[in-house]
Amino acid sequence: MSEKKVVKPYNQENKSKKEEVAEMFNNISGKYDFLNHFLSLGIDKLWRKKAIKILAEIKPNKIIDLATGTGDFALAALKLNPSEIVGVDISEGMLEVGRQKMKKKAVDNIISMNLGDSEDLPFEDNQFDGLTVAFGVRNYQNLEKGLSEMLRVIRKDGMAIILEFSKPKKFPIKQSFNFYSKNIIPFLGKTISKDSSAYAYLPESVEAFPEGQDFINILEKVGYKEVYAKPVSGGIATIYVGRK
Repeated sequence: MSEKKVVKPYNQENKSKKEEVAEMFNNISGKYDFLNHFLSLGIDKLWRKKAIKILAEIKPNKIIDLATGTGDFALAALKLNPSEIVGVDISEGMLEVGRQKMKKKAVDNIISMNLGDSEDLPFEDNQFDGLTVAFGVRNYQNLEKGLSEMLRVIRKDGMAIILEFSKPKKFPIKQSFNFYSKNIIPFLGKTISKDSSAYAYLPESVEAFPEGQDFINILEKVGYKEVYAKPVSGGIATIYVGRK
């Protein structure tokens, strides 16, 4: 059986997926927020709200948001009234945009934006009640290692919420989404961000990601309990939930 091809933004031989992902997000950080909400038609905000509603079940006091980017998921989590939200990302460009957002909204005393690697987190075991990550795990270089690190830093009975793109199965959403993600997103993304690879990488990475039951199986394999998946918007994205 041939080894599965690693999908990377720029396909540079001398750089790892992790390095390329960081480079990509640094390149598009200035236009990321606008493009994200524009290309998703704002639906991504509703997905985050649904995810936060699930996390509310455990009344988390301390939350970590991985692949935090410019901090949209962290901001959504403020609704839970936590004492602290720690955002972590490998892109300094994205984090700097996020830091300005937090200052502008006067929440930088609760939300911190930290440079870090989700596959090698600089935190003690069992440090957080809840963990969130949106559209980030498919960018991990080593998926199982990253998921294991996530599990390590949440406390016993803590909850991890993973929001990720998936592939719709039913007509007409399947056909519409395929056309939109493979044609419209790369074209508009390239035009606005001036990075032709970044938004071509999006549908490629979604295509390569183990979704649904396959992803649930991986979560259970590395030790998550009570795992379930909640598709949203006809399966364009899925909220995965797991406990420690």
